[in-house]
Amino acid sequence: MIEKFANWDSIDYLKTDEDLVSYLEVCMDEARGDLRFIAKVHGTIARARLRMSGDAQKLSRKGLVRL
Repeated sequence: MIEKFANWDSIDYLKTDEDLVSYLEVCMDEARGDLRFIAKVHGTIARARLRMSGDAQKLSRKGLVRL
């Protein structure tokens, strides 16, 4: 039997400001000083904010943001 996997993107589950705060808190607890991980978390939050604001569709059509 062949297993199929879907691509995971956290921004699919970050829909409110409260979600973003909770995500950041949990990730900071798990980071344990890993600066690469913290930078990736901040990037994920920035992408989620773009999607929440509706600007992502305009920017992605111009090739400026990849979602």
